[in-house]
Amino acid sequence: MKVYGIKTCGSVKKALKFFKDKGIEYEFIDLKKTPVTCEKIDEWISKVGVDVLFNKRGTKYRQLKLKELNLDENGKREWLCKENLLIKRPVIELDNGEVIVGFDEEKYKEIWG
Repeated sequence: MKVYGIKTCGSVKKALKFFKDKGIEYEFIDLKKTPVTCEKIDEWISKVGVDVLFNKRGTKYRQLKLKELNLDENGKREWLCKENLLIKRPVIELDNGEVIVGFDEEKYKEIWG
C-alpha cells in the first residue's frame, strides 16, 4: 500500500507509527518532494469525494484565505491540483484500490486489526 503525506504532519506521524507498531509494510510518498498530479487527485475524488480530500483545517488553507472564496467542488479540485498541501493527510491507497483519507485509529483497527 502507499501512504501519501508530509513527514511533519501530526496525522501522518500517527498513521506511520500505527503501521510500524503493527508491522505493516507501506511505501511513503512525501507530497513536498513528489507532488501528485491532477489525474491522481481526480482518481481519489472519484473514490472519496472532494470534501473528504480537501483539508479546511490546515495552515495552507488559512494562509491562502480560501474560506473567503466559498469554493464549490470544482474550485476545491483546482486548488488541490495547484497546492498539494491542501490535501487532507494521510491519503492511503490500499492494494485493492480502496482509498482512505485521514487518521482514524478506530477505522485503522477495523482494517488492520
